Amino acid sequence: MNKIRKGDTVQVLSGEDKGKTGVIQYVYPKQERVIVQGVNMQKKAQRRTGMQVRTQTGIIEREGPLHWSKVALLCPSCGKATRIGFEFNSEGKKFRVCRKCGNAIDK
Repeated sequence: MNKIRKGDTVQVLSGEDKGKTGVIQYVYPKQERVIVQGVNMQKKAQRRTGMQVRTQTGIIEREGPLHWSKVALLCPSCGKATRIGFEFNSEGKKFRVCRKCGNAIDK
């Protein structure tokens, strides 16, 4: 079970975008990378491919991957950037817990 998942709100801890918050769009566990919405914007020259009209061409900006050690989960109850712990409920199901306030992040 991963500590950071798609859809979590995170805060960037280091780098050019330090302090920014955003929602995780993609998680790449093998590369230990995440893509956060609106963070680590990179410019890319995109050429048209075939007869596809939908693809955006020219110079586009898109989010680049960050190492997942550079982001911290924002706790929904206390609103602080925190580390994540795990606990088990009475049925034996594992769930994530905020290390600062002790409340469950998901059940």
